[in-house]
Amino acid sequence: MIKALLLLVGGLKFGPLALTGGTMLLSLVTYAFVFGWGYAAGFVLMLLVHEMGHYIAAKRRGLNVGAPTFIPFVGAWIQLKEQPMNVETEAYVAFAGPFLGTLGAFAVYFWAREVDSRLLLAVAYSGFFLNLINLLPVSPLDGGRITAILSPRVWLLGAPIMLGLLLWRPSPVLLLVALFAAPQVLKAWRHDPNSPEAKAYYNAPLDARIEYGVLYLGLTALLAIMTYSVHGMLEGSRPF
Repeated sequence: MIKALLLLVGGLKFGPLALTGGTMLLSLVTYAFVFGWGYAAGFVLMLLVHEMGHYIAAKRRGLNVGAPTFIPFVGAWIQLKEQPMNVETEAYVAFAGPFLGTLGAFAVYFWAREVDSRLLLAVAYSGFFLNLINLLPVSPLDGGRITAILSPRVWLLGAPIMLGLLLWRPSPVLLLVALFAAPQVLKAWRHDPNSPEAKAYYNAPLDARIEYGVLYLGLTALLAIMTYSVHGMLEGSRPF
């Protein structure tokens, strides 16, 4: 039924906002059947905030980008109708998603602490965890697209982490990401930094490489700390 609804929504000549709203509603209803309406609404909102970070960043760099689209239990994405012309632009657009998503998760976290709500705390946890997973250094995740400014070979470090997570916590979503990541890991293995194509795309100033490296490590560490901390709060708090 979900697949049929997605095909219907995609096939109708709706505008971008209608497509975003329709797929958001579909995700909301689907998640609500499993997790309840409150958590479902919060989780979809966390996805939207994350994707709007990418959308705004792409617009700021003059890229032709589509509005966010949602698929239940897969996630959400924006469609870049034209690809970045260099690795710095790609890193900029990629970083904006988890950055804005982290701000959104913190907003819900402080709200949860203010009103003493375990439901809101669970939503904040989903936001921190979602953005942390997206920072795994392997393409097509945001972390892979950010660390590519250092070198695509960083993906060779991210691949074992992805495999370890998949073995530790088997998940259809992680398996799907791993399947998409496989050809990118092969690309990283074959990467020749001296080829004309690589020099044209991956050439970036040293200060930009340092800047994104520091931002990436800092945000990853912050999200890891908050994910662990909020998980502990949920473990010790009362039921909904």
